[in-house]
Amino acid sequence: MIPPPLKAGSRLERVLRSGRFAVTAELNPPDSADPEDVYRAALVLSEVCDGINAVDASGANCHMSSVAICALLTRAGYEPVYQVACRDRNRIAIQGDLLGAAAMGVKNVLCITGDDVTNGDQPEARRVFDFDSIQLLQTARIMRDQAVFLSGRKLTAPPRFFLGAAANPFAPPYDWRPERLAKKIAAGADFIQTQYCFDVDRLRAYMQRARDLGLPDKAFILVGVGPLRSDKAAEFMRRKVPGVVIPDEIVTRLRQTPKERQREVGKQICVEIIQQVREIEGVAGIHLMAYRQEELVAEIVQAAGLLPRPRGIDVQVRSRTAVAPA
Repeated sequence: MIPPPLKAGSRLERVLRSGRFAVTAELNPPDSADPEDVYRAALVLSEVCDGINAVDASGANCHMSSVAICALLTRAGYEPVYQVACRDRNRIAIQGDLLGAAAMGVKNVLCITGDDVTNGDQPEARRVFDFDSIQLLQTARIMRDQAVFLSGRKLTAPPRFFLGAAANPFAPPYDWRPERLAKKIAAGADFIQTQYCFDVDRLRAYMQRARDLGLPDKAFILVGVGPLRSDKAAEFMRRKVPGVVIPDEIVTRLRQTPKERQREVGKQICVEIIQQVREIEGVAGIHLMAYRQEELVAEIVQAAGLLPRPRGIDVQVRSRTAVAPA
C-alpha cells in the first residue's frame, strides 16, 4: 500500500508514520522573561523526545506564552508541539496565531479547549471560549487543507500542520469517551495525547472500544504518563487537577514508602505503566508530563527501554495500517 502524503513532515509525524513508538514531553512554561529558562528545559528533553509540548497556560495559570516558547524552540532547532487553548482568545486571534506559528516553523499543533479560569490563580479573568477544541481542529484543518480563513478569504500560503487533540479515558462517563475521541478525529486530529494514565485497566477498556470504532487506524494515540513526587503530590493531583484519576493503590504504595524514597518509587511506577501501555494494541506512543521535573524525563525514557530515539527525517514512512507499537 502506498503511504499517505505527510501532513506537515514534522519529525513527530515521520516517527509515528514509520511505526516507531513515539515519545513526546511537556516543557513546563517558566514564570520568567529569560529565554535561558526555556532552553535549559528543552536541552534536557530534546535528546529523548520526538516533540516538545509548549504548554498554553495549563490549569488556567499564567506563564510564558506557548507561542513565545515555540518561537524560542524553533530558533534553537528543536521541534515543538504548539498547544493552543480556546479559553483566552477568539477566532480572529487564534487564526492569526496559527499563521504566525507556521511562519516560525511550527508543524505540530495540539488543539484543546482549556481549563476553566476557576481552576487557576486568577479566577476573576474573563473567559472567551469562542471555540471548543473540535471547532478549533476544524478551523486549523480548513486553513491547512482549503487555504482559507473561516471567513472564506484566501491564504497566500497555507500552514502545514500535523494536528493533535487531547483525550481523557479515565473520567466518567466512560462509554462516552471513545465517542468524543471519534468526533475529534473526524474534525481533523491526526494524533491524540491523553490525560495522565495511572489506571491501566481503564485504558485497556478504552482502547478496546477505540479499536472497535477503528480509531487507531485514523489517528495516532499517545498515552499520557508522568512521575509522582510523593503521596502528598498524588493526593493533590487527584483532588485539584481537573481530569486526573489516581487509584488508591498507587497512593497507598507511595504512602507506605519512606519519604526519602518516594520520588524514586514514583518514577518506577511511571516506568511500569509505560511498559504495560506499550503492550496495548493501538497505542502509538507516550506523552510524558513531569511537572517541574524535566530532568526525570530522560531517566524514565531510558529505564523504559525507549532509547535510542530515531534521528533525522529519513525515517521510512509506512502505510497507515502498518503502524504498531515497536
